Amino acid sequence: MSGHIQFLGAAGTVTGSRFLLTQNGSRFLVDCGLFQGGHKLKEANWEPFPVQPETLNAIFLTHAHIDHTGFLPRLVRQGYRGPIYATEATAALLQIMLRDSAHLQEQDAAYTNQKKFSHHQPALPLYTVADAENTLSLLQPIRFDQTLNLADLEVSWRPAGHLLGSAFLEIEVDKGYRSPHRIVFSGDLGRYSSVVMRPPAPPRRADTLVIESTYAGRRHNDDDIDTTLQAIVNRIIAQQGVLLIPAFAVGRTQQVLFHLRRLQDAGRIEELPIYIDSPMAVDASHLYCRFGDDHNLDINLLMDEELCPLRCRDTHFIKEVEASKELVRQPGPAIVISASGMCTGGRIKHHLKSRIADARNTVLFVGYQAEGTRGRWLLNGAKEIRIHGTNYPVRAHIASLQALSGHADHVELLHWLSNLSRPPQNSFIVHGESRGRLALQAALAQRGYPVTLPELGQAFALSNSRQPI
Repeated sequence: MSGHIQFLGAAGTVTGSRFLLTQNGSRFLVDCGLFQGGHKLKEANWEPFPVQPETLNAIFLTHAHIDHTGFLPRLVRQGYRGPIYATEATAALLQIMLRDSAHLQEQDAAYTNQKKFSHHQPALPLYTVADAENTLSLLQPIRFDQTLNLADLEVSWRPAGHLLGSAFLEIEVDKGYRSPHRIVFSGDLGRYSSVVMRPPAPPRRADTLVIESTYAGRRHNDDDIDTTLQAIVNRIIAQQGVLLIPAFAVGRTQQVLFHLRRLQDAGRIEELPIYIDSPMAVDASHLYCRFGDDHNLDINLLMDEELCPLRCRDTHFIKEVEASKELVRQPGPAIVISASGMCTGGRIKHHLKSRIADARNTVLFVGYQAEGTRGRWLLNGAKEIRIHGTNYPVRAHIASLQALSGHADHVELLHWLSNLSRPPQNSFIVHGESRGRLALQAALAQRGYPVTLPELGQAFALSNSRQPI
């Protein structure tokens, strides 16, 4: 077997998923994500891509989140012109998400130049809306029940339960041989207990396994979601404050709305204004009707404005910039849900500037916060936070509800792997911090898995993957 796999991202970090698969002279990229987090990670997005983009034969995507797709317009800007294969829902989401990401890149560069707090003059966007449009023209939608054949490579997308359209990939190489070699890329695996998304499908066989570890070594507490959320909302009402929820516009925002609506219907929280300040979240919510097979929600209810489980009473969807600026000054009690989920960009930064110094307010994190992000700093107890060149004191209450995460926890990862009839020949743990990767490594070693923790840039032959080449 002549193939090898190289880890160009998400190796020692959670973000920047990029895996290069080389087989018989052909090159394929699995995911093409942005590095997100501290300054060093963000600077990595500006580094030259390790291979000439035009030499890639195809790109395969697991799902639409920006840490898996957000580098695509940059790669296209640098010369990639091949097909980008993704599930139908992922392709639909990318029509929204890549345009939004490019718009934010341009907006942030313009704001930085206006305020003159960049070390680079002038500040430039990583890519533009035009680059995003060129990228979208390369998308090739694939059905979950469809198998893609390219030369001696066969690719299948199986439901991962993390997000609309999310998939894990089964890639078979050396199809002409009696026993083809199957590589499984987990992508981001969803939860078995999610009330919104369907659970991940079981993997069938894996000779080489590349598995995420975002929440490896940790357990989600599903018992307290509604109780905790109820207490936080009632605190806001009592203090006449604002509950600020940084959330991914796609997936997490809809899940938060589901739980808020359930609390409203049960009479456990009073009605108060709920603002969705994210144009992308507004557009993405409509796709839940279009891709009903991906989730557990009733399509008929989704289409009913009064009964829709993703639409709370007294909900306001904010798309225009001027309306968002007015919302920053809106008094409480109120709930504001805005992106980005890690507070690295988007409108959430303006809300933090306005709300973080007021002790009546609460910032509630409902997803993973990568190292070096504002979200992680706040969760770690930062006393002040820097936004747009200015420091702001942190007086707001900081809370976390990790059970709302779209990622499988340690037990769920092992449950998913228990479907394999035998251990893979090689296993690579990615998309996690050191603690989580080590915890999953220990658990898999106990089950007889040969395990490697790849470092950024390392490559391994598929025939003998324990040693880098």
